[in-house]
This record gives sequence, structure tokens and C-alpha cells, in this order.
Amino acid sequence: MKITILTLFPKMFEALNESLIGRAIKNKLLEIEVVNFRDFSLNKHKKVDDYAFSGGAGMVLTPQPIYDAIQSVKTEDSYVVYMSPKGTPLTQNKVKQLSTDVKHLIIICGHYEGIDERIISLCVNEQISIGDFVLTGGEIPAMALVDAVSRYVDGVLHNSESTTDESFSDGLLEYPQYTRPQEFMGLKVPDVLISGNHKEIEKWKNEQKILETKKYRPDLLSKK
Repeated sequence: MKITILTLFPKMFEALNESLIGRAIKNKLLEIEVVNFRDFSLNKHKKVDDYAFSGGAGMVLTPQPIYDAIQSVKTEDSYVVYMSPKGTPLTQNKVKQLSTDVKHLIIICGHYEGIDERIISLCVNEQISIGDFVLTGGEIPAMALVDAVSRYVDGVLHNSESTTDESFSDGLLEYPQYTRPQEFMGLKVPDVLISGNHKEIEKWKNEQKILETKKYRPDLLSKK
């Protein structure tokens, strides 16, 4: 899978060279391209923003540099996403869909007051939000999307079952996890997990998923 990120701050994405994502890039399981759309500005000072016609505080990213940057990387396989608080909330199902259906994902990172609406009309296939809050730019949401989608690319995770037995994979939160030591600060690992009874362990996991969801995200149960 190829992912192209359009941003004013390419250095922020150096973090993607770490951990599992970095290993996947090195092993050519993923191709991540970071493009500074300031390089496409036709302004002699490489300016990429201007005042909004509607007035108000803040600047708006002008359409020309972003449009030309998109055209320089876009192919017939490309799907263009703009990270925006106006977008549809990012869910695990959306992550799976993008990883399965999209060969080349282009992600636009906005900044200031956002991008000129004509870019959305002309180029963007979908707007995606990571939550009902506003950040200084789209770089952190873009990294979250890249990380989430990359986990579903074959070979990125050591164990393919990791994406089938986790929070949201079946609409519930994941069960609690324990490791050694068996007792820590007076708290013990549940006896069933060290019983060796796989049927009872599976039953415990299913029960705990429901209890965890009731405790932390009861809204998920109303959707089932």
C-alpha cells in the first residue's frame, strides 16, 4: 500500500520511521511519501495562505499549491482524504475499508483555519475526523490514520490475529490483559487465566469484553 501525505511540516512525519511502521517501510510492505505542498506555490515568496473572504480571525490555505501537489502524485488508484473536524468520525470499520479498498491513499493536512473549499469540491473523496475537537493542524490526525490503516497491511503486525481480537473488532472493547508477575502490589491475575482451561478462558474473555464496554463505552452497546 502507498500513502502520500501532503503537509507544510514534513519533519513531523519522521516519527513514522520508528517501531512497526518503520520496519514495514524498511521491508517495503508500506510506501509512505511525504510532500511539502509549499514547494508547489507559484508565489515568489512561497506563500500558501491568505485572508478569508468571509472575514474573521486566521488565515486560509490557498487552493493552487494543494491542487498542484495532488495532481503531481495522483493516479487512477488514488483516494484523497482531508483530515478535518467536519469529517465523519474515524472508526475501526473505516480503517478496515481503507486498508482493503484503497491502493494509494492521499492525506491532506490542513492548517490555520483550514483549506479553500474548492479543494474539497475538486479533489477530496472524503473528510475524516479523529474526534470532536480542534488541533493546530492535520498532521497528528494524519499520523493516527496512517498508523491505524497500516496495521491491516499484510506483514506489518507479527501476528495477523492481533487485528481480529482487539477493541472494536466485534463492536466491543477488549478484555483486560495480564502478564508476569502473577501478583503485583496485592493484585493477582484472575485464576482462570492460569488454569489452562481454554474453554473457560474464552468464556472469561467474552464476559469481560461486555463488562469493559459497559464500564467505559456503554454507548457502543446501544449500537449493537
